[in-house]
Amino acid sequence: MSGGGLLADKVVVVSGVGPGLGRSICLRAAAAGARVVLAARTESRLKEVAAEVDALVAGGTSFVVPTDITDDDAVNALVAATIEEFGRVDVVVNNAFALPSMKPLARTDFDQISASLELTVLGTLRVIKAFTDPLAETSGAFVNINSMVIRHSEPRYGSYKLAKSALLAMSQTLATELGDKGIRINTVAPGYIWDDQLKWYFGEIAKKYGITPDQVYEQTASKSDLKRLPEPDEIAEAVVFLASSMASAITGHTLDVNCGEYHD
Repeated sequence: MSGGGLLADKVVVVSGVGPGLGRSICLRAAAAGARVVLAARTESRLKEVAAEVDALVAGGTSFVVPTDITDDDAVNALVAATIEEFGRVDVVVNNAFALPSMKPLARTDFDQISASLELTVLGTLRVIKAFTDPLAETSGAFVNINSMVIRHSEPRYGSYKLAKSALLAMSQTLATELGDKGIRINTVAPGYIWDDQLKWYFGEIAKKYGITPDQVYEQTASKSDLKRLPEPDEIAEAVVFLASSMASAITGHTLDVNCGEYHD
């Protein structure tokens, strides 16, 4: 692929491709000119998103590699397959996500916390370590997806905040450790993302309190400066920016995308 776009001719690996944000990241990266490697455990979902990437009017080249980022061999195979297919890697986006325990920490099982850390922190570290040498060759970039949970201490978010805070600390340390290789590492911290999952969740809250989903949305959005919630494509655009040469002097940074719900 050639032509314009912030990511023209770049090879972008997206680890963690779901129907919401992961899908948007793949599509926005492709629309910006990238060749996109889709990595997650569910092959059927990967193929669905890959088909959308390839159907873009702007053109798109996708490559599907089913991957479990908690497994060393699987991650190493992802690197090898990407290099064999495209010959290089320019950007790796770490978006793997698991639903957190929504209980107070006092009632959260250690196994739940360990599982969250294994995927969110150690899984991401495994991917970063495996892709360090290829990204050093291209002066590439990592973009890690965090959460606005790092900005608050609301009840029941303890185990989630624990994992995401560790991810942030790790990202900052790696930005320092890998900077002399020319590798940038940044983080995007979304607020609520107005996707199908959140729409379902707001519907359940509405049933519980005898109000409408629109009222749940309005009450939630009222806490933000823009009085609305960000959509997946808006988060993905921030990822594309940090992955691009427009952010060539930015590393170790966290970009909040929450319509002004939290300021940092």
